[in-house]
Amino acid sequence: MPSDSTFDLGIIVVSWNVCDLLVGCLESVFGERPQTKIVVVDNASRDGSAEMVRSRFPQVRLIVSEKNLGFAGGNNVGIRYWGLDTPIPDVRCPRYVLLLNPDTVARSNALETMVHFMDATPQAGICGARLVYGDGSFQHSAFSFPGLWQIVLDAPGVHPHMLDSRLNGRYSRKLYADGQPFEIDHPLGASFMARAEAIRQAGLMDEGFHMFCEEIDWAWRIKKAGWKAYCVPQAEIVHYSGQSTGQVRPDMIVALWTSRLRLYQKHYSVWKLAAAKWLVRRKMRDEIRRADENLSRGEMDRTAHALFIEAYQHVIALYTNPPLSASSASHTP
Repeated sequence: MPSDSTFDLGIIVVSWNVCDLLVGCLESVFGERPQTKIVVVDNASRDGSAEMVRSRFPQVRLIVSEKNLGFAGGNNVGIRYWGLDTPIPDVRCPRYVLLLNPDTVARSNALETMVHFMDATPQAGICGARLVYGDGSFQHSAFSFPGLWQIVLDAPGVHPHMLDSRLNGRYSRKLYADGQPFEIDHPLGASFMARAEAIRQAGLMDEGFHMFCEEIDWAWRIKKAGWKAYCVPQAEIVHYSGQSTGQVRPDMIVALWTSRLRLYQKHYSVWKLAAAKWLVRRKMRDEIRRADENLSRGEMDRTAHALFIEAYQHVIALYTNPPLSASSASHTP
């Protein structure tokens, strides 16, 4: 634990095999705030990331894990390091914690702007920066909690205006352009600042999420505890990941919809959960038909077809009779 008195910001960077990007991230933070306290949680990287941090950034607290703990698990290590895993306040803890992706670069005064906003907005439990891609183009940085319409719109051929709408959980680009903080449901996990009191009330991140939806669940729990969330457009952070969609892999399909099911089970009412499961099963059957058509047209080889069909069928089975547990099956009214 840090030995000095209370301070404003503790940053957590969870890193896995992104050594070059991590250099840029840490340099940008220390370029703005040389005395910022950072803990880097290395998720068993094999690219020399840990050695780089030790040699180039000795002021960083480095925690090396022998296995990949994932996004939630890695950040929980950092949250525990900052002493925020107990409900008892500690003067050695930061007032705010920032989850910062290693593929980000903080631009001038971004971190200071976020801290000042939180200081001036006592009802804010969470805030996020305005994210841009590496070329400076717009990136959605904040979202509303996922609803049934987002399942419907997660399909090929949907008009771009619909994908960019509130039905799909996006906030108007005009809100970002206006430059004033606006209330949201949750920021993207790449830049997620949370108040210490809010973390103590909501608890640690849920490590039951395999790969996706961790920050959505955390924000949902923080807001249920009575806090508000905001996007702060004046704070700009470059986020290099996600500009290219890349190639969808069958294992990622299973991971995504497994995490979404856990999210639905935790936060949807009984009727909404039932509707979501029906919509997802229907979507997967549509994907199976589309894969069959692609195979018949020669646009997909048999090996890929078999892997995708297996993934879609896995999701259908999961949403037909999912394994429930006491912790993941609680419903809100």
